[in-house]
Amino acid sequence: MSERTVYEYAVVRVVPRVEREEFVNVGVALYCRRQRYAQVLLHIDEAKLKALDANIDVELIKNHLTSFRRICAGESDAGRIAQLEQPERFRWLTAKRSTLIQCSVTHPGMCISAAETHQELFEKLVL
Repeated sequence: MSERTVYEYAVVRVVPRVEREEFVNVGVALYCRRQRYAQVLLHIDEAKLKALDANIDVELIKNHLTSFRRICAGESDAGRIAQLEQPERFRWLTAKRSTLIQCSVTHPGMCISAAETHQELFEKLVL
């Protein structure tokens, strides 16, 4: 696998108080059609979240993010959205919304290995 191919990614964010527009990056969703790759890498920094909202329900966020990850991966028991094709799942998850969990705009790129690029983006943008 030495040929470069197109991928798309979006940063997954937690927005504790939507009206304040403050957020913490908690993950990266990446989709690569040619490599049939659609995954989300997540890391929740509770201290950062509590700095924005001391009363934030971290367990609720963890549950939502687990569902987000399972839908992106297309797990068979993750509901109807998870049964869609990879591009539809990725676009449904990364659609613009003003809720507790949001995504950045989707960015394109070129990669040789979607998994390696995903890890690099995750380390750069989240950790």
